[in-house]
Amino acid sequence: MDTVFDAVVVGAGPAGSIAARVLAEKGVKTLVLDKRQEIGAPKRCAEGINVASLKRVGIEPDPAWALRDIRGAILYSPSGRPFKVDLGKTSGYVLERKIFEKHLARDAIRAGARYMVKTLAKGVVLEDGRVCGVSAEFMGEEFTVRSRLVIAADGVDSKIARSAGLDTSNSLSDYHSGFQYEMAGLKLDDPDNLHIFFGADVAPKGYAWIFPKARDVANVGIGILGQLSGPGHRAREYLDRFIANRPEIFSGASPIEINSGGIPVGSAAPCLVADGLMVVGDAAHQVNPIHGGGIALAMNAAKLAAHVGAAALSEGDVSKERLGEYERIWREGDGVKLEKLLKLRAFMEKLDDDDLEKLVDILDSDEVIKLTNGEYGFLVKKFFRKAPKILPLARKFLT
Repeated sequence: MDTVFDAVVVGAGPAGSIAARVLAEKGVKTLVLDKRQEIGAPKRCAEGINVASLKRVGIEPDPAWALRDIRGAILYSPSGRPFKVDLGKTSGYVLERKIFEKHLARDAIRAGARYMVKTLAKGVVLEDGRVCGVSAEFMGEEFTVRSRLVIAADGVDSKIARSAGLDTSNSLSDYHSGFQYEMAGLKLDDPDNLHIFFGADVAPKGYAWIFPKARDVANVGIGILGQLSGPGHRAREYLDRFIANRPEIFSGASPIEINSGGIPVGSAAPCLVADGLMVVGDAAHQVNPIHGGGIALAMNAAKLAAHVGAAALSEGDVSKERLGEYERIWREGDGVKLEKLLKLRAFMEKLDDDDLEKLVDILDSDEVIKLTNGEYGFLVKKFFRKAPKILPLARKFLT
């Protein structure tokens, strides 16, 4: 095989394949390595994405992977009261991610990128402190790929970024434990909305979800703060209780897939670039701190990184300083929003069940949408008038 490329992308998830496609479209000789034997499997998310995020990276929805239109969400308070956020039209989709990721890889390959699956990237190759390739293993055979640029899109534990000396560790307080079943045979009254459940008994410092993929099929999962896990209080145990307590939905249903994993919900990694290296997606902690979703942020960061990386390659300068344009633009854009959402997460984690019930009383649908976008300037004034008990927390975390 050819062992010299302009760019090597490690990880063929949404971020890796978007980066590979953009690089290849710009004439960059690109190789993608992925440790999985099948792109897209196993999935590690609830598979929701919004329309705007697809448009940002030039993807048109395809019914082969955009299984269910999302028209809004129903949020359930700790006491079970529903709060409907109605967007009135298709705002997003629940995906079949296994097909979606193959779709992204197919487009990158058609653009000229080369892929190797079941290939473990073991670490970067360094010369004089500069990343100049990747050491890897395929079916027991070790080899080295030389490249002028490496993009680490290898997930939350990012072996590639760490091997280059970047700190991508997560504190336990910024790490959620997730567990999910894909289930069939559910009795869903409203399969056109996402269903999200809050409360200390349901999911402490997190939430449970039902994301419909068909009228009787859905991803049913939970995310809780990792440091709260312990005997009897692990994510799976909370989820099993959640299901057992709702026979009107789950009686007669069965799992057809199980997924679990960690979710970084802190701020972005301290540094996203090094000489010859860029980090994107979960590897860079580019994940929404409120709901833990990362596909949209990862794809946009990868697109940006690929544009900057391709320009740097054409100029013959892949220094940390040159590649730093990617980090600067990202932090001034999505990074600003994530820092605001991080403050909102810190605030939300201090609320008890009574406070959450009060939010249902005083917020409207438009205000909830604003909160999901990191817009919360109105909250202090609203709490002053309608929820003075919550006001001190709001002033502490949101001002």
